[in-house]
Amino acid sequence: MFNNILSIAGENLVARPITRGALWGLAMIAIALTPASAHAAEINAGDTAWILTASALVLLMTLPGLSLFYAGLVRSRNVLSILMQCFTIACAMSLLWFLVGYSLAFSGDGAWIGNLDKAMLSGVTADSVSGSIPETAFIVFQMTFIMITPALFVGGFAERINFSAMLIYSVLWSLLVYVPICHWVWGGGWLMQKGLLDFAGGTVVHITAGVSAVVAAVVLGSRNGFPTRAMPPHNLALTVTGAGLLWFGWFGFNGGSQLAADGGAAMAILVTHLSAAAGSLAWITIEWVRYGKPSVLGIVTGMVAGLGSITPASGFVGPLGGVLIGLAGGTVCYFATQFIKGRLKIDDSLDVFPVHGVGGALGTLLAAVFVASQWGGSGYAEGMNLGSQFMVQLTGVVATAVYAGVVSYVLLKLIGLVVDLRVDAETEQQGLDLAQHGETGYNL
Repeated sequence: MFNNILSIAGENLVARPITRGALWGLAMIAIALTPASAHAAEINAGDTAWILTASALVLLMTLPGLSLFYAGLVRSRNVLSILMQCFTIACAMSLLWFLVGYSLAFSGDGAWIGNLDKAMLSGVTADSVSGSIPETAFIVFQMTFIMITPALFVGGFAERINFSAMLIYSVLWSLLVYVPICHWVWGGGWLMQKGLLDFAGGTVVHITAGVSAVVAAVVLGSRNGFPTRAMPPHNLALTVTGAGLLWFGWFGFNGGSQLAADGGAAMAILVTHLSAAAGSLAWITIEWVRYGKPSVLGIVTGMVAGLGSITPASGFVGPLGGVLIGLAGGTVCYFATQFIKGRLKIDDSLDVFPVHGVGGALGTLLAAVFVASQWGGSGYAEGMNLGSQFMVQLTGVVATAVYAGVVSYVLLKLIGLVVDLRVDAETEQQGLDLAQHGETGYNL
């Protein structure tokens, strides 16, 4: 997400650009030897305005973008349950971030986790500075990321999870999976020190959510009737509306991750847009060839695949890289979707793993290729080449996937000892809207 984030004496300092890996220690020494007065960065009004705007755009991705996207994909008797889950997660994650999340992710210099120096945002004032923006702007921008990540994986167990189990799982998962991996990648942890390229969340957001979704789908089991009974989306108009809001909000997701209103942010937005367009067209082209008709569901799913794939690479690649990553994302995620549901018979209800998990992993790996200057990218850090950078990217993908998968499985099993993970057959047949919330989405 950021070219470098250093936490020194409780003060976040951001430097752009700076080489990674071997120069990390030199940067720390240089800052330590600099007079304290030189550390005080001035707030840039343009950067601040952009990050506040980007924060609102990322919030829009969850509420109402992702909520509507998912709500249209489920059956009509479960539309409110999806909206309720996304809304509740957004509220819970905001408070978790305030209590300990931000501090554990971005305070301290531990390789694996931060510390509690800024628990409940202790010491954060209106005058606190992070790079060229107020620290409060940085906090709220990061808060929107932890809000959308667990909201993504509710698509893996849609239409059958018990609401209380969902809430407990989301809170514990965010604390034990999202926060540590966020620190690894963006908070000065071991993957950041290795030089992992993840500009806006290929590992932190998409791989974690995708892997956790498919693990939950396996642990909870399939919806009644899957895979023999068709379970088509009940309202594609809602889904397309949500997809448009997701595309719009993704400009803040990726462009805001530059943490500045500059050419890097503009390039991130440009490649994000191109990748989304390429992913959409790749997906429907395959459908057109195979089935004779391009589908509305296909074009919006391809868009999400393109966006998820470009996310980790968006701050490092040029326009050509954006198009090629989008084409790859739309194509690979299409076949991954067919494989997960068609061959493995795993009921990842709304295709979270094949779209977000696979797309995030693909984009993270391809960042090692298209960061090269000959492809129009920003170029390799000093001491890096295609081979070494690819190995760092692969390490990040595997470590994130394994850690998220193992912790998710253990959490679900433990939660199942306390509350029922999924609703009973009668409740599932009736629908979660009425059974768990006492309301219906449509009163006709």
